[in-house]
Amino acid sequence: MKFSPSLLRGTLIKRYKRFFADVELEDGTIVTAHCPNTGAMSGCAEPGYTVFLSESTNPKRKLKYTWELAQTFDGHFIGINTHNANKLVAEALDNKVLKEFSDITRWKAEVTPPTANSRFDFALERENAQHQGIIEYMEVKSVTLAENSKGFFPDAVTQRGAKHCLELARLAESGIKTSLLFCVQHTAIESVQVAEYIDPTYAESVKKAADAGVSLLAASCIIDEQKILLNQTLPLIL
Repeated sequence: MKFSPSLLRGTLIKRYKRFFADVELEDGTIVTAHCPNTGAMSGCAEPGYTVFLSESTNPKRKLKYTWELAQTFDGHFIGINTHNANKLVAEALDNKVLKEFSDITRWKAEVTPPTANSRFDFALERENAQHQGIIEYMEVKSVTLAENSKGFFPDAVTQRGAKHCLELARLAESGIKTSLLFCVQHTAIESVQVAEYIDPTYAESVKKAADAGVSLLAASCIIDEQKILLNQTLPLIL
């Protein structure tokens, strides 16, 4: 995913009320940007971080700018916009980036299975003879919480996330192939763990999903101020 037009560089003053961030642009102008991230954003929103904003030309938008990236003091990039995770996975599916999904021929976003109560990020169809014509389901989570080189999810309690895991488990137990993909949007992260110390209920739901046969994966991204590209799987520690 390439950013076009180019992002605007600035310095973070503060994030507040979850959805707002004050940023000083390179020319000294101070603007308020939309923060498209409802999580705690621990370690992602330190005042003084270099940040990158996209600029909208839509006159109906209340806020002209959207906070897309942050760069830590030691140079690591973070994808702030959680809405980009599904875009990155969709692009990776189209480009056959991950070998686990290299035989996917068709996908559809935001699908509710006939026997489920939750809407999942993707419905997938493979081309191989064993699975041809059979629909499987994928849920995507964006990971940005880093402790040294370890990534953790979630960064805040997520009842919705736990519900999705249990729904995936129920589908898997009924014979439907399902997967949970952690999309890592932080260049310091080299492995991913479930943050049991933040949300033990979510951690338990992930374990139940794994026991039920849900496929669990983590994938890293190449990030710079021009682009974000999902590129390879990472170790996932349960």
